[in-house]
Formats: sequence, C-alpha cells, structure tokens
Amino acid sequence: MDKTAKIDTDLRFEMTREELAALGRGEVAYVRAIDADQVKDMIGQQAAVPAEAEFYCLYLADGTPVSISGSREAAVASAEQHDLMTISVH
Repeated sequence: MDKTAKIDTDLRFEMTREELAALGRGEVAYVRAIDADQVKDMIGQQAAVPAEAEFYCLYLADGTPVSISGSREAAVASAEQHDLMTISVH
C-alpha cells in the first residue's frame, strides 16, 4: 500500500481586474503573448514587424506594458531585471 500523499500545487483563484491592478503595487507583473498588430499599437504603426512573428509583453499588474520580447523566457528575464515578480494569469 502506497502511503505517499499527493499535494495539489495547481491552486487557482479568480480576481477582478481591479484586484489584480492593486496587487503588488508595482512589484507584480505578468507575461502575455501578443501579435504583430498589438506590437504596432504599442510602438507605432510604422514599425517593421513581421506578421507571423511571436511576441511576449511584460505587463505590470495594472496592465501597463513594460517590455516586448521575442520569447516568454526573455520576457520573464525582463521582469527579473526590473525587480518584478511574475505571476501566471489565464
């Protein structure tokens, strides 16, 4: 008989946009995949952005964009450079 206890580490809870914005007060961020059109909206329509390219944006908890990267790993590294703790949002 196996007496090993299984612990559920995939905890999830819901919060409003306002609650997320107040979370961390500038110390908490999240990464979200964005498309070329969203990149152009952020940095200008004149930007030469390949339509098929993948981008990841680092946002403060209140939705303020901090950086745009070519990979999720680079976006997380950007968070570390800005002394931000990243959280997973879905």
